[in-house]
Amino acid sequence: MPRKPRYYLPDVPVHIVQRGHSREPIFFEAQDYATYAYWLGEGAQKYDIAIHAFVFMTNHIHLLVTPEDGIQISRLMQFIGRRYVPYLNHKYGRSGSAWEGRYKASLVQDEAYLFTVMRYIELNPVRAAMVVRPGQYRWSSFCHNAGVREISFLRFHSLYEKLGKTREDRHRAYCDMFEGTMDEADIKLIRESWQSGTPLGNDWFKERVQQRLQCKVGYARRGRPAKNGVKGL
Repeated sequence: MPRKPRYYLPDVPVHIVQRGHSREPIFFEAQDYATYAYWLGEGAQKYDIAIHAFVFMTNHIHLLVTPEDGIQISRLMQFIGRRYVPYLNHKYGRSGSAWEGRYKASLVQDEAYLFTVMRYIELNPVRAAMVVRPGQYRWSSFCHNAGVREISFLRFHSLYEKLGKTREDRHRAYCDMFEGTMDEADIKLIRESWQSGTPLGNDWFKERVQQRLQCKVGYARRGRPAKNGVKGL
């Protein structure tokens, strides 16, 4: 069966998800997280990709990025994998790939869903019951976007810059988005989008994407619904 293609467009945000093989851990201690972050930063600079949000969970990662050239995303993920996987295998006496197949990705309509996806990503540790508040989790972009701690490889999206006139105003407005919990319908929609590769946005956005790519993109998920109890996805 042929592999399902992934689609990218210049300057259109992309939500990326990659999981460990058989959902096994890909991070075991602080140095592992820091090493992955280092290669992520190096790759983003090398391939001119703006990283807006991320979370490194024990057995999977989420990224929200905007490429200047769509093809560079695959090169970024290859760049990281060719460095992080040998590091992991050498350190822990493992062999083979650390990943469960290819990474998944979906285009994101920034005006409608950029901040929703950022919340989805940065609240992952909260949904997994690892922390009570997103700021308590070290390995995510929340502290940077909330103005607590700067992360050098992150870049603010233009919509973030419009949240307020000053840095303090923008940080405050961003934190306000995390009051309360996410709508379950939004969580479900985002999950279905990255799992299927379907663009996340309204009908106009999806039609525009397909016009620019000259092909149908993504599909509705079929078959039995996912089992309950899977946390932090």
